[in-house]
Amino acid sequence: MAGDRSPGVFLCRRRFGLLLLAAAGLCGGVSGVKNPSCHEVRTAFQIRQIGPLKLVPDVPTADSNLQICQHKVQTCCTRKMEESYQVAVRRERMENIQTLNFELKYMIVGHITAFQAAFESLLRFAENHTTSLFETVYRSMSKEAAEPVKELFTDISLYLLGAQTTVESVLFRFFDSLFPLVYSRLINPGMASLSEEYTECLRLTRQDINPFGLCSKEAVTKLEKSLWASRTFNQALGIGIEVLNATEHATLTKECSRALVKMQYCPHCQGLTLIRPCEGYCLNVMRGCFASISELDSQWREYIYTLEYLTNEMAGSHDLEAALLGIRNSINDAILHAQLNGPHLSATVDKVCGQPEEKEVRPLPDNIVQAKEVTETQALTMTHSNTLSSKRSSLPLKASKNDKSRSLKKMAREFINYMKRSRTLYASLTERLCDGDLVMKDSSTCWNGEDVVESYTSRVVTNGMKAQINNPELKVRGMDPHVSNLIAKLQQFNQGATEKTNLKSERMAIRDGGSGNGMNEEVGSSGECDDEDGCQGSGERSLTKDVLGAGPEDRNEPKPTVRKVDTTTTASVKSSPKHKVDSNMGNRASSSLLFIIIALAVLWHSLL
Repeated sequence: MAGDRSPGVFLCRRRFGLLLLAAAGLCGGVSGVKNPSCHEVRTAFQIRQIGPLKLVPDVPTADSNLQICQHKVQTCCTRKMEESYQVAVRRERMENIQTLNFELKYMIVGHITAFQAAFESLLRFAENHTTSLFETVYRSMSKEAAEPVKELFTDISLYLLGAQTTVESVLFRFFDSLFPLVYSRLINPGMASLSEEYTECLRLTRQDINPFGLCSKEAVTKLEKSLWASRTFNQALGIGIEVLNATEHATLTKECSRALVKMQYCPHCQGLTLIRPCEGYCLNVMRGCFASISELDSQWREYIYTLEYLTNEMAGSHDLEAALLGIRNSINDAILHAQLNGPHLSATVDKVCGQPEEKEVRPLPDNIVQAKEVTETQALTMTHSNTLSSKRSSLPLKASKNDKSRSLKKMAREFINYMKRSRTLYASLTERLCDGDLVMKDSSTCWNGEDVVESYTSRVVTNGMKAQINNPELKVRGMDPHVSNLIAKLQQFNQGATEKTNLKSERMAIRDGGSGNGMNEEVGSSGECDDEDGCQGSGERSLTKDVLGAGPEDRNEPKPTVRKVDTTTTASVKSSPKHKVDSNMGNRASSSLLFIIIALAVLWHSLL
């Protein structure tokens, strides 16, 4: 080979001079030069940090111990250099893949941090929002309810981070803790402090007694869909990072390392440090080396689809923000249900847990003072409702007009729009590895593994394990076990998300039915949905309802005031069974009388 090209080399030297010869990388070659040298090989060896320079000979030698770069002519390579080249190609491939994955990996890692911070901020706000219900409406139990509320949102946070629990168990544990407080502070406000045994009895029998009716189960239904989407989305980000890391640190087989050395560094042994592989040759080598990784393609595409689906769920009918803020309403509805069924609950509890000790409660001086307290309580409640309503448009994660960057929905949409561009990540991996400076595309000559040629004539195989049977450059013996496990993990995740596809049909049905949630079908391209647009969870109606205990249709009626007197401020001794028989009639008379007293109290203050 060298002898055939020698006249051409000398002709070039005569015509174009020493400068062109140096640019061609042949000045120190071993092909017919009078004073052959390995200077160019040594320089490349040093620049690429392949190994110690002492491994490179000063002049070409006839080394018969070479295992990869075997040539009939003298060579600038040694057996030790071949070993260093194999280490170098492994390192270089890992660095190349890291470079290709850097932007995508940086995007995912950044969004993991951003989403977790967003979740924590939203959870803190929702916790404070729920705590305010007890501080303003159910003040008699606010201090004791603080710890169960805190535990509730801690459990929700752990669930979002992937803890092995369920939304049902989280909420049911909270309602178990809430029932003793509701029973002793609201249903029987004159009851003595409950013993630990009696409290535990109420906790353990809560699900059997069912004091909150369907409210507790409805709370689970409302919350679990939104929490599932956010939890699965958070898990998906972690899996994405795991797949990218595995790709970067994939183990190259011995056959692959030898093929890469032959493609990239065997030309150096002949002094051809600037010649590059033919494009088809490079594709065959890369597709053989990364045949296992290319099998990730189908599951990665499905993974991107799953991310897109979860993003639409988070931005659509299963909005996490609206769901968490709705916990307050669910708790309020549950408490109201228990109060309405107070006599029946007391009778049932007496049968199951017995009767606790009773203590007398001194009555208030007169009804006028009591009515005044109720009036002030309602005024405070209305003020707090207006305050919460005004704050609703500037929640930490709800995009305001002047700060769109903090919107959870906007972050999710931007993220998925970027991720969709990586759908063909593993289908195009080998092409991207052979792109750039690695191969010869615009030159008339290239390296085919044996010689410098004008074009690569062997068959170029496609991606995938099956296609490598016909790969002319290296033998692929089987799937990488680590990659197989990774594919199985991706498949399991995608299938787990597919089992929840009924959520998507429900969302479509809601939108087609015109539910008024304010979300367009193309959530990825739509603008931000502000409170004024009529979006779901704007907060005006829901906050008013849970504070006053009434919906928009009966805001003007005075019934909530009467309910507050009956359930939160009237002190009485626990009724005996015979008194409970006439409780309904007594409540009606008491309600009417207290309503008249309240009206007189307001009139009296206005006259003063």
